[in-house]
Amino acid sequence: MSDNAFTPSHIPIEINYLKQDRVLEVIWDDDLQTRLSAELLRVESPSAEVQGHHPSEKRIISGRKHVGIINIEPVGHYAVKITFDDLHDSGIYSWHYLRELHNTQTKLWQQYEQALKDRGLSREPAAARPAHK
Repeated sequence: MSDNAFTPSHIPIEINYLKQDRVLEVIWDDDLQTRLSAELLRVESPSAEVQGHHPSEKRIISGRKHVGIINIEPVGHYAVKITFDDLHDSGIYSWHYLRELHNTQTKLWQQYEQALKDRGLSREPAAARPAHK
């Protein structure tokens, strides 16, 4: 079977949002358990708004340290649409993409933190950042 968005090699059997921890938990049909922070899901949204239409167009989303999820909606039998509490809701998270995030989350997180640092940005929301004097 091909491993793409419409014919995933593994499918979730359970998806839970752990609100207190702001973590999406996915339990897969092969017993793998994935835990993805809402912040990582938000800053790695598969939407064109975040990813652009070419890798060089990817936006670095800052200030999302405390972002949460307010809705998770099934999309057919291959994905979920996640609505975040900052009202971003245009990304469709296929099973394949969620599995890819599971496999690459440590690397993606390191790249994200470095990109923020390189641009003088922060994970903290603007209102929570100390004013520079």
